[in-house]
Amino acid sequence: VQLQASGGGLVQAGGSLRLSCAASGRTFSTCHMGWFRQAPGKEREFVAAITRNGGSTDYADSVKGRFTISRDNAKNTVYLQMNSLKPEDTAVYYCALDLSLWEVLGTTPARYAYWGQGTQVTVSS
Repeated sequence: VQLQASGGGLVQAGGSLRLSCAASGRTFSTCHMGWFRQAPGKEREFVAAITRNGGSTDYADSVKGRFTISRDNAKNTVYLQMNSLKPEDTAVYYCALDLSLWEVLGTTPARYAYWGQGTQVTVSS
């Protein structure tokens, strides 16, 4: 499995960005997917996750109401729509794939077996 994240960039506070993560291989539709982020000097943190069929989602409190995770299994792609961006959202954003059979969405990096290369999001004040 390979994950390719894209869509990052520089945006002013209050702006929006849409991240995409394209997956190779046949396992995408059978796996939960997640987004994490890591700012300089900080640990990687959970942002959002979505179940295999897209029927359920979970978000970090810091992004609830501003970010939306979605997926298109026909395109093997997961998205992260980010609105009302804040300077504290600045980080490298990673998509990740969960190979486990758990029904509950994972919010820790240890749950995820495969990771994309990351895409930089910078929000200026």
